[in-house]
Amino acid sequence: MRIDLHAHSNRSDGTDSPAELLAAASAAGLDVVALTDHDTTAGWAEATSAVPPGLRLVPGAELSCSSEDGRGGTVTVHLLAYLFDPASPALAAEQSRLRAERRIRLRRMAERMAADGFPIDADEVMGRLPEDSPAGRPHLARALIRAGVVSTVDEAFARYLATDGAYNVSRTDTPVTTAIDMIAAAGGVTVLAHPFARSRGPIVTEGVVVDLAARGLSGVEVDHPDHDPATRERLRDLAGELSLLVTGSSDYHGTNKVVRLGQETTAPDMFDALVDKASGAQVVIG
Repeated sequence: MRIDLHAHSNRSDGTDSPAELLAAASAAGLDVVALTDHDTTAGWAEATSAVPPGLRLVPGAELSCSSEDGRGGTVTVHLLAYLFDPASPALAAEQSRLRAERRIRLRRMAERMAADGFPIDADEVMGRLPEDSPAGRPHLARALIRAGVVSTVDEAFARYLATDGAYNVSRTDTPVTTAIDMIAAAGGVTVLAHPFARSRGPIVTEGVVVDLAARGLSGVEVDHPDHDPATRERLRDLAGELSLLVTGSSDYHGTNKVVRLGQETTAPDMFDALVDKASGAQVVIG
């Protein structure tokens, strides 16, 4: 079986619709794909109704969280959540707050760039967002591409949209321990996404992963395009020491990234163990 447990649609910062994503997953020869849009379950209904024969859909989300970094500071981490009840009141309220804050952040960043002379219109940027979508910097990156300022999303991030850049606006993310608790209460399973992806910025120490495992974290995403072989080996060993699930996934974003669906995959036994831990939602079988 070929199993990819991390993919995004245009309900967050991907470019494929949920239905297009599932069609692409089937065409790529996947047996299982997870829809893990940022801080939203808005794509679940469309995806559920569009599962092709022979494919299984894992409904999920990627939650933006803040965490201790293990060095006396804090850092942003991403938490993959699978098979949870989207109607859980605390979780639904927190995702709604995050989506609203993301929209405020994106508008302010667009306005800052416009004030500095960039050919960006904040109203136009916001008007292109799907209703209730969790706005992200890739939406602003695509506006810069349309304006001819940059050629790619990666270039936009490198030159203008980095978290330590002049146009960044901070946001208040969910504490990762709170997110783990909320997903568990909603019957879901949590996996720490690309935890040692140093190319993305500051990361947590191994000690933080140990602490999160004790708090209820179920797994770590080991096989990810942003993890080199040495990082994967160490993470795999750490997961074994902590009895955590090991997952692999592409982190597909459509044309916003060069990664392919199924570029990284999860072992079938790990997928089965993940499903066994969940009680909030069901895998959808095409």
